Amino acid sequence: MMKYCFTILLLLSFTHSWSQDVLSLYRVKKLAVTDSIKIDSVSLNPSKFSLSNLKNEPIPFSSYTIDFENALLTFDTPLQTDSIKITYLSYPRFLTKTYQELDERIIVNSTGDLQNLYKLSQPISKRVVVPFDGLASSGSISRGVTIGNNQNSVLNSELDLQISGKLNDKVTLRASIQDSNIPLQESGYSQQLDEFDQVFIEVFSERWGIRAGDIDLEDSQSYFSKFSKRVQGLSLTTNFKNDDSEFTAFASGALVRGQFSSSQFVGQEGNQGPYKLKGPNNELYVLVVSGSETVFVNGIPLKRGATEDYIIDYNAGELIFNATYPITSEMRITVDYQFSERNYSRFIGYSGSRYKNDKWTLGVSVYNENDLKNQPLQQSLSSEQVAILSSAGDDLSLMTAPSATSEVYNENRILYKKNIDNGVEVFEFSNNPDDELYLVNFTAVGSQQGNYRIMSSNAISNIYEYIAPISGVKQGDFEPIVQLVAPVKLQVAVINGVFKPTEKTTVEFEFAASNNDLNLYSTLDDENDTGIAGQLSINHQFLKTAKGWAFDVNSDIDYIQNDFRTIQRLYKPEFNRDWNVETLSGNQRISNLGDQVFAIAGAQFSHPDKGNLSYEFQHLNFKGNYEGSRHVFFTKLNLEHFQVYSNSSFLETDGLNSNSVFYRSENRLKYSYTKGWSGVKFSTEHNEKKSVELDQLDPVSQKFQAYEVFTGVGDSTKVFAKLGYVHRINDSLQNNRLAKVNTSDTYYLDSKWVQTQNTNLSLYANYRVFKSTNASTPLQKSINSRLQYSQKIFNNGIFWNTLFETNAGRLPQQDFTYVEVEPGQGSFVWFDYNENGIQELEEFETAQFQDQATYIRVLLPNQVYIRTHQNKLSQSLTLNPIQWANSPQATKRFWSHFYNQTTFLIDRKDKNNSTSIRLNPFHSTAEDQLALQSNFRNQLFYNRGKQHYTISYSYSESKARNVLSFGYLEQETFSHQLNFLHKIKEQWLLSLQTNLDKNWSASENFSSKNYQLNETLLNPKLSYLLDNNKRFDMYYQYQNKNNSIGDLEQLIQQKYGMSFTLTQNQKAAITGEFNYFSNDFLGSANTPVAYQMMEGLQPGTNFTWSLIAQKKLTKFLDLNLNYFGRKSETSRTIHTGTVQLKAYF
Repeated sequence: MMKYCFTILLLLSFTHSWSQDVLSLYRVKKLAVTDSIKIDSVSLNPSKFSLSNLKNEPIPFSSYTIDFENALLTFDTPLQTDSIKITYLSYPRFLTKTYQELDERIIVNSTGDLQNLYKLSQPISKRVVVPFDGLASSGSISRGVTIGNNQNSVLNSELDLQISGKLNDKVTLRASIQDSNIPLQESGYSQQLDEFDQVFIEVFSERWGIRAGDIDLEDSQSYFSKFSKRVQGLSLTTNFKNDDSEFTAFASGALVRGQFSSSQFVGQEGNQGPYKLKGPNNELYVLVVSGSETVFVNGIPLKRGATEDYIIDYNAGELIFNATYPITSEMRITVDYQFSERNYSRFIGYSGSRYKNDKWTLGVSVYNENDLKNQPLQQSLSSEQVAILSSAGDDLSLMTAPSATSEVYNENRILYKKNIDNGVEVFEFSNNPDDELYLVNFTAVGSQQGNYRIMSSNAISNIYEYIAPISGVKQGDFEPIVQLVAPVKLQVAVINGVFKPTEKTTVEFEFAASNNDLNLYSTLDDENDTGIAGQLSINHQFLKTAKGWAFDVNSDIDYIQNDFRTIQRLYKPEFNRDWNVETLSGNQRISNLGDQVFAIAGAQFSHPDKGNLSYEFQHLNFKGNYEGSRHVFFTKLNLEHFQVYSNSSFLETDGLNSNSVFYRSENRLKYSYTKGWSGVKFSTEHNEKKSVELDQLDPVSQKFQAYEVFTGVGDSTKVFAKLGYVHRINDSLQNNRLAKVNTSDTYYLDSKWVQTQNTNLSLYANYRVFKSTNASTPLQKSINSRLQYSQKIFNNGIFWNTLFETNAGRLPQQDFTYVEVEPGQGSFVWFDYNENGIQELEEFETAQFQDQATYIRVLLPNQVYIRTHQNKLSQSLTLNPIQWANSPQATKRFWSHFYNQTTFLIDRKDKNNSTSIRLNPFHSTAEDQLALQSNFRNQLFYNRGKQHYTISYSYSESKARNVLSFGYLEQETFSHQLNFLHKIKEQWLLSLQTNLDKNWSASENFSSKNYQLNETLLNPKLSYLLDNNKRFDMYYQYQNKNNSIGDLEQLIQQKYGMSFTLTQNQKAAITGEFNYFSNDFLGSANTPVAYQMMEGLQPGTNFTWSLIAQKKLTKFLDLNLNYFGRKSETSRTIHTGTVQLKAYF
């Protein structure tokens, strides 16, 4: 029956149309970086503006100034990128267009001769509509190929195209098409993920619409099939309207980008994260679909963003709460999200229709989501594995199979051979090409539940070894098996409606049926696949007085069979806790107690200005296995200077296994006066859940009381300050009774002291003391704070920006591996330094040449975290007296030639012992320091950008420490750099660069990474500028590097080179370069230190040369040619070339 309904609705949807919204006012532009950028010809709407690089990494606010009125962007500090991405909100056209009473073109200038008579006429002509004339397009498409004698050919492609406009008077087209070799997923540091990062083509009119590409499927009107999904496919809509009714039909088919899942966990005291999201089967690695998550804390949804409540790493599946949203052990965190599940291609079909008139609204929809079992992606099922799934039914524990598969020798993989150990066939690591080798996946099965353990973790993948049982007891944690994933299917059909017999009465109803098959390969256990559900709701307004008070009553009831499944969450996240029902993981199921009946009856007094009072009686029943009654009282009143808020509930349950009584109440009284407000708050919970069989309290039983006082001044949207104190007492289960286990005291301040055009000052601080009644548990202290200060003085001559932040969190002991990719697509190169044929982590280096970049670093799922306390301080100070350039005072004119910028960042993470708080970011002990990022840089310019005795001196210092799975890694760099630039007689350009550097590196377990390089560099350069289009350069570079520890390697490098640049009126350009290197190296050349010192070159004589040519073939088409070559004494000549065509729209 469901298949027929779906087919009929799909046919209906192809024949009707739907109206669409007007064009979005959001705009995006990708522009080259200059000192100032005119973004638009009209003013910008300041409510939405963001700036990022082309990798979607946000650019700090302190780096630029935006004049919204004149749409002018100016940069206060130099950027490390040549292009930026600007996203902004434009004003509607009717606000920015020019209005005038007369057309200036027909107004006659006054000449004094008023006797002449002018005749104004316009010929009558029929308007001709030119198809596609109204389309506006922007973007580019490029296709290129890279070839070389040291690599295979690689195809490079990229497409970035935006189209918008009218196809004719009634039809509008919008399109955003993007494609590249390496797709990037947007980060979770911004609050809004824009439509510009989607790929779609959309055509619509007033009556119909078609969209292909990225689609946001959503059903917010249904009770049982409410969902929201981001998919890739095709959607069609149609809409018919007349004076008293409306008919809408829709259909869509798509491949699913993500599968719905929900993670629930309790916050840790003084831990802001990261919190790892796990899949529905406890998968450690989940790739979250960007923008699909909703985060709840104690049932309240939060906002994403660096200035809001939390940020999320979609690729790692990790959640971090900002310092301004402190996390405690009293917080219940729920995250609903979609994760990329790639075991099978998954298809979604969704269609339906809706009819609406004055009294009736009727709708029907069919949802189908199923795996295509004949199109597996990440798993390639053999006939034996399919047979295992066929006989497993819905039992996951039976869906395992041996993981060993025959494999030829490959240096990029960890392989094993079969061996006999005491009559048992086992797998043993081997890198001998003559052995019969197998690729084996090992699965963690629990402590002492397996026969294998990790032998080494220093290679690109863990190496396992067999360990024999002792007295029949297994000694390992792993087995050579793989968990098979069965294809699944979920179908939901819904019929719903709304009936309004009078203006005061509304009746809503819905009937739904579902079919959920957990294993499409098996017909076993199919008897519990289907289920039905129904819902009825009645709302009636009994009374409405002349003063605005209204009295309403409502009743709701829903019935859900035990085997019915929803698409996503049906009730609010705290529903199971509200009713003392055990939360289940899996496919959107409330409980396994049987068929459910949920009924509500309530009444409400409300006033649009003074608030409302309401009462509800709720009853929940699970087929005799559970019965609960809940009374809910809610009050929110505004009484002149007083604001009263109260939300209380009382629950009694009687179940087959347990009984419970649960009382909770939250109350707040606030008094407002002329300059501020003050108030008190009281919250309490008392939950006693008792086992029927044991007559003992369940561990979920608990009780708390919280008391809060607060006061504040100002307006939270402008200048304000709020100060408060919270005292909380927690009782938990102790010896079968509730007893006090801990108390906490929280002091908080949230303020914005100054907010002007030149000055901003805000401070947030939250100090918390957590004390346990257990004498052996130490006092825990935590503080979260954020101080932001920015100041502009002397007409932007001085700009100062400060950010100080402190919080507590966790640091992952990160593990990673290297994966081989096409040459040029990676960032790392592998050298088998010890010639053992095993790819070990310390043997990977950052590639210096494109043809060597054949590996990427991939982070592995992490399970080990270390508690930390973090202090972060960021400072920037810019001195720019350029406004004194035209001053009559000679002293000011002299100082106007100078420009100085100082930046400093320290981000320190220490071990958190929870008993003390360190607010000094500059102090730490060696045993406590876990991670450090410290950067200081000062740049002083004279005649910046003028090429007239231009001098710059920069000093930089950086320190970094990271904790990895194989130990810590520390690095320090110090650099002095002096640059001189001067143009002589408009044709000669002299430049000189000198450097004094020191690079230090230390690794806990990889001794080959330990070195201290002292470097000296001298680089003079002479350029001849024949004209603006021709330039010739000659240069010399001397470098002296020596390693003061370890093997004491030394290098004296001399580099001679020449280059040229020829351009032709922006139509063509060619650049060439030739370099000769003489490397006098003392030490072993086959070490990481040697590779670092010689930057990928070899001892002795080396040559490098390159040629880059660009030609604008037409106004819309460019041709790019890149060629690079190198040669050393001990290697053959390496050639690498790229040809690319790029078209602009």
